[in-house]
Amino acid sequence: MNIIQPSYQIEEPNLDGMALLRRIELSGRTCYKSAEFCDGNWDKERTLKFIQNLIERGHESVLEHEKLTIRFVCDRGVSHELVRHRLASFSQESTRYCNYAKDKFGNEITVIEPPGMTAEARKFWVWGVEGAEKAYLGMIADGCSAQIARSVLPTCLKTEIVVTANVREWRHILRLRTAPVAHPQMRELMIPLLAELKRKIPVVFDDINANQ
Repeated sequence: MNIIQPSYQIEEPNLDGMALLRRIELSGRTCYKSAEFCDGNWDKERTLKFIQNLIERGHESVLEHEKLTIRFVCDRGVSHELVRHRLASFSQESTRYCNYAKDKFGNEITVIEPPGMTAEARKFWVWGVEGAEKAYLGMIADGCSAQIARSVLPTCLKTEIVVTANVREWRHILRLRTAPVAHPQMRELMIPLLAELKRKIPVVFDDINANQ
């Protein structure tokens, strides 16, 4: 059994936040026939002010012209919450087709350790996960397919899921999933992601506060 920590990765490694905002600005200015401001004469402060005004006025549909793709490594419970965001596209590691008894998976299952456990609680958690792994590998050895043996896999099983959504939807996701009432394991991923997006893309996520 392999125990790992959750993680995320922005799939646009050279993400240019200002270029993204400029494309949004050009789309938005179509509404006002003011695209001449963008004709070879980009001005950073004007772009930021324009995007800020869109958000403050609730004209967020313009943000839908741009998208972000994030790759998450998390447990199945977190992924079950992610896929409820219906305005996104998902590609997820399949327990039907991934056979963890194969060499490529190290002949073991990989799990995400949840935060906040006492030492005693962690003993019970390890005991439960090891039992699930033993049952899974035993079923595979007895001839069951991966899609049948998966029925004993735990919720904390590691999964990899790629999520693509437009910028407006990411605002919604981050506002919802960084809130204090969100699941602790979801916040564990989303709060650092929000902080990184704030650094890379000015203005768009600045009004989202994970502590509110």
